[in-house]
Amino acid sequence: MGVTGRDRPVARWAGRGLRGALSGLAAVGLAFTNLPLLVVSVVALALSPVPFLGLALVPWTMALVRMRADLERRRASRTGVLVTRPYHPAPARALPGSWQYFRWTVTDPATWRDLAWLVPGALVGCGLGLIAVLLPLYGIYGLTLAPLWIWLGTGWYGYGAIWSVAVPGEAMLCVPQGGLLLGVGLAIAPWLRRVDAHFVHLFLAPTKNAELRLRVNQLTMTRADAVDAQAAELRRIERDLHDGVQARLVSLSMIIGLADELLDRNPAGTRKLLLEARESSSAALVELRHLVRGIHPPVLAERGLAGAVRALAIGLPVEISVEVDLPGRPDLPVESAAYFAVAETLTNLVRHSRARHGSVVLRHAAGLLTIVVTDDGRGGADPAAGSGLRGIERRLAAFDGTLELSSPPSGPTVITMELPCALSSPKTMPSSATG
Repeated sequence: MGVTGRDRPVARWAGRGLRGALSGLAAVGLAFTNLPLLVVSVVALALSPVPFLGLALVPWTMALVRMRADLERRRASRTGVLVTRPYHPAPARALPGSWQYFRWTVTDPATWRDLAWLVPGALVGCGLGLIAVLLPLYGIYGLTLAPLWIWLGTGWYGYGAIWSVAVPGEAMLCVPQGGLLLGVGLAIAPWLRRVDAHFVHLFLAPTKNAELRLRVNQLTMTRADAVDAQAAELRRIERDLHDGVQARLVSLSMIIGLADELLDRNPAGTRKLLLEARESSSAALVELRHLVRGIHPPVLAERGLAGAVRALAIGLPVEISVEVDLPGRPDLPVESAAYFAVAETLTNLVRHSRARHGSVVLRHAAGLLTIVVTDDGRGGADPAAGSGLRGIERRLAAFDGTLELSSPPSGPTVITMELPCALSSPKTMPSSATG
């Protein structure tokens, strides 16, 4: 018998409650690690004046505290309460055990916020976790009292202070009470986890000043990457012009000069040179068109991002479906960055994935252009393996965009790219198509 649509919400509700209870149990266990970390940190700080020992011991213990805080940030983020890392970036060429590394650790306000969180975080996490775990367990205990009475007989008394069981009728009355407690426990377990996550956010999330500082650092890095990428692109264009079009134009000039010298003495040779010059000019024109297409494809200017991506998909040897939900066009720089990001992603798909099918989804909502590229290939894509994903990340980062990769070894590969932008003109293409 299949699961009906009416049963699925109950199953999802019970699953969320069970996950909340298990997360509460994990919170209780993790809370017991906070006190040893605090003790070790206090000892390390007390020994910091000792030469060499303090320089090595304090950063090491603070690294352990940061690992514990990062774990709690990830746990909070799973509940929907995003808690980002607030730490200063490590200074360049600062080695563990050096004065620069020690100073970087102890002068970061986030270090002291981590330490301040250890005790209250343990108390709140342990308390809320115990409620999330014990209330459902107490409900299960109530549900089992009647079978236990039948099995163990009159010598069994139980259910704590809420319900005293002395006769079989009282054991039977524990069943609805246990069911109620179990239901309430499963219902509030996710809510308790979110309360704990908000408490974590209070201590471990970046302050307004820290967020501003992190944003400035991020913009500095992305702008530096953008400048480097632009310089590399200019060098590529210069190289292509020098090695390709410029060389052909020089050759064309020499051919025309020879034809001019032979014009009166050898008309047949002149005609041959002129034919060669026409072929050379045609080849130079083709190379110029390729070069211009690499800077800003004409199809992108004529048909917009949707049409350009469809045209790109049609020309690939792998079947690529394209879905578009764009009620307008992004600004030209964003549109160009999105197009080339898709183009490079599809190039990687054809070269490395061994996929038979792929898809591209373009949509815009809440000021965010989202591009999702998937394939049914072998997976295992790694940005560190020189697959071009780092270049795509740098291209998107210039516009505050992001790239997320999911590529397990057996596939499928899903690449999600997001670019904040506004759409400026009405839609003129159909909302979906298959290329």
